Amino acid sequence: MLEEITRSVVEELQKQHLLIQDSPLKRDVPVSVSGRHIHLQKEHVQALFGYGYKLTKLKEISQPGQFACNEKVTIQGPEGTIENVRVLGPERTRTQVEISRSDGRRIGISPPVRNSGNILGSSPVTIIGPKGTIRLQEGCIIADRHIHMTPQDALDFGVMDKQKVSVLVDGEKGGVMGQVTIRVKENYALDMHIDTDDANAFGIRENQQLKLLIE
Repeated sequence: MLEEITRSVVEELQKQHLLIQDSPLKRDVPVSVSGRHIHLQKEHVQALFGYGYKLTKLKEISQPGQFACNEKVTIQGPEGTIENVRVLGPERTRTQVEISRSDGRRIGISPPVRNSGNILGSSPVTIIGPKGTIRLQEGCIIADRHIHMTPQDALDFGVMDKQKVSVLVDGEKGGVMGQVTIRVKENYALDMHIDTDDANAFGIRENQQLKLLIE
């Protein structure tokens, strides 16, 4: 309900804002490349690292309140394993593994492309920690391309929550990247997130500026 209210308010403010806006809409968006990683719920932290264990912070990442942890795990599928998968904090209500399509082929699974948190019916995967192993029946996804924005950013760019846009990538392997989801929330920081497959395909550098296009 809160998301719907926020969306309605942003849409109404956006209509009013665009009517009186004199300056051109913003278009440049910084991009971050997300490597494979995992979000863990409390019970799974303890199952993997030991009873009473608390995740330890390595460094802050682009979104406020989110951080990379010192802890790493191994993920396993029917055809292989990938070691040293970084845990991100803080703890979540449900465990979620995010990998690329290339990672999926490597371990023999085919995760769906989803928004973060939408894991219903996603791929099964095994997670191996120093103190235990967890076998998830669902929980592994390929994260969709998305841009985090505050409500003010959404106004400045002339977009709204959940809207699909494209971005233009400059460079030797540049082109237009489509199906990018806008995500709007008050505590977000402006940043586009893509996985390593997308970054490699378009030759994208960390913190490169991409140009937003409206579909």
